[in-house]
Amino acid sequence: MVGVRSGRTHRFTGVWVVVVRGRVFIRSWNDKATGWYRAFRGNPRGEVQCGSRRTPVRAKAVRGQGLLEEVDGAYKEKYDTKASQKWVRGFRLAWRRATTTELAPR
Repeated sequence: MVGVRSGRTHRFTGVWVVVVRGRVFIRSWNDKATGWYRAFRGNPRGEVQCGSRRTPVRAKAVRGQGLLEEVDGAYKEKYDTKASQKWVRGFRLAWRRATTTELAPR
């Protein structure tokens, strides 16, 4: 897991990350009004935190059906433990798929 935040004042939130076609993607589990997904919708500029390193990113919505299916597959392949299966299945629900976000360097 890595942390993401929109802007500079939103707190970092841990997310499950996958890479497809050399690009980084994340999905929201709960889409709370105060969560990272809604914050990025309001301000697409933010940061990724991994350990003590912070990298500036720009969030982009993902719409293509083919790419969404590849992201589904990447979650299934990367998070393949028995304990992870509940979460992987949950990420395939339509409303969670709709939160698929690409984090591009800025």
